[in-house]
Amino acid sequence: MPNHSKTFTYELEGLSYTVTVFEDPVTGSVFAELEVLEGSMDLNAIYYGDNDFSGDSASLDGPLNMNGTRLEGEDIQWDGAVALSDPGLGPDADEKETYLQSGESYLVELTDVSSIDEIDVLGIRATSTTTEEGSIKSVSDEPEDPEDPEDPTFEKIGFGVEIGANGGIENGVYVFEEALPEGQDGTFENYVAYYDSLYAEDPDYNITQLESVIFLELVPGTDDNGNPIDIPQELFRIDAPEDGWNSADDLLASYEEAVANGALDGVSSDEGVELMAALSLDGSYDDPAMDGDGMEEDALEFM
Repeated sequence: MPNHSKTFTYELEGLSYTVTVFEDPVTGSVFAELEVLEGSMDLNAIYYGDNDFSGDSASLDGPLNMNGTRLEGEDIQWDGAVALSDPGLGPDADEKETYLQSGESYLVELTDVSSIDEIDVLGIRATSTTTEEGSIKSVSDEPEDPEDPEDPTFEKIGFGVEIGANGGIENGVYVFEEALPEGQDGTFENYVAYYDSLYAEDPDYNITQLESVIFLELVPGTDDNGNPIDIPQELFRIDAPEDGWNSADDLLASYEEAVANGALDGVSSDEGVELMAALSLDGSYDDPAMDGDGMEEDALEFM
């Protein structure tokens, strides 16, 4: 199927299908391919048009008409229609060419159309359907392109070179979101790029030396004196494979796999997940990667 296409869907109890409209890359002709996903129907006619409902409407006579079809309360003006078969299965029964069952498809060329951009609404007239009424005058408009989901962000991430018996980081670096370069939010990709920029040449702290990466959120709390503090709370962690991570790309791939397997599902600060034992140190660690560039001392924590 060519990439330049539009897909229309229809779902009702007992019947569902998709119609993919596409252009032939060689001839420029426009085709529609209907595929039944559930149920069955006798496909009698296909109607199509743009989203401008002004002017005269194309119509097929008799039982193939789409009279009374509306979209969002507005009468539809069809720009074209193609008759495919008369209603009724007749002697051919389910062998009729336009009778389609689940998994079967039907291809038809749409006339008087020069581009799929001219098609925003699609209608199907069908009989002998597996719906309660036994026939349909269905209307589908093209769904909006789904928006790419935003990458999750994190307030703090621990890069652990050595993990203690209690699961905390004994040697490593915690990075706060505010440590990231100006204009970057706390996506894991940004954290990894920042960490790699600091430690790629450090034989003791580069990505190949990491045992675990711990993802944290900061929960408001108080210290023993009642002063407000942010308490780091573990969301989840990813552990290095047996041979370690060989690159930033390997680390990102492990993260994506963990998220795909549900690492972030249902995560929330009120679910009682275990608090991290290691909190802020005094920031006195002399980090050779900082080169005295004025980084705020609470932007990184060193174990």
